[in-house]
Amino acid sequence: MTIRLFEYDAQNALDEGEVINETLTVTFPNTAVLYLRNYKKTPDKMRYVIKTPGGTVEYDVPIMKVQEYTLEDIFSKGLLLLIPFYIFSHEKNFKVYNSDEQRLAEVKAEYRSILERLDKLEHEGTIGAFDKRTIIELSGDVIREIAQKYENVQKGVGDIMGGALIETEARTILNRGKAEGRDETKKEMALRMLQDGELPIDKVAKYSGLDIAEVELLAES
Repeated sequence: MTIRLFEYDAQNALDEGEVINETLTVTFPNTAVLYLRNYKKTPDKMRYVIKTPGGTVEYDVPIMKVQEYTLEDIFSKGLLLLIPFYIFSHEKNFKVYNSDEQRLAEVKAEYRSILERLDKLEHEGTIGAFDKRTIIELSGDVIREIAQKYENVQKGVGDIMGGALIETEARTILNRGKAEGRDETKKEMALRMLQDGELPIDKVAKYSGLDIAEVELLAES
């Protein structure tokens, strides 16, 4: 692992390097390693020791262990890229969650809290709509992948993230119309949502303000 990481760093440094007056300057990236799963033998850091004719350079490469980060750590330190992998901290309890509705409800509540906090960050301008959508989408992908054997976990938590994607897409459609200066009727808005093909009929009804029966008629027309 350490060798492969060094090879990557060296190639990256060389690709970004420059030669001026026959002097090659390379800058090694500020690398860290992310472990999705960690065990007793998982190290806390890696170390490079580079011996050259001009002297020895040595430095540590920190290791981040997803399972050791709480939600408070992630949000307070701005480590939002860890959110899609936060589910790994629950992995050892999947079997329990799958058969215990109360325990599963606690995890689902935690993910609703994540979505609320992401909404707040978007509203404050700390993250953009694209960033939030990417985090939600990746979270759903990871959950589906690692919880394949646990249907209740996959459906329970996965549906929360999937629903958030639908709502995010609905807001995007509405905001797009506002940005284009459209003053649409409810039917026009519903038709545009149906044409985009991203939302089910019940969600189109919710965001356009029409009854489901009215949206169904529009979908058939």
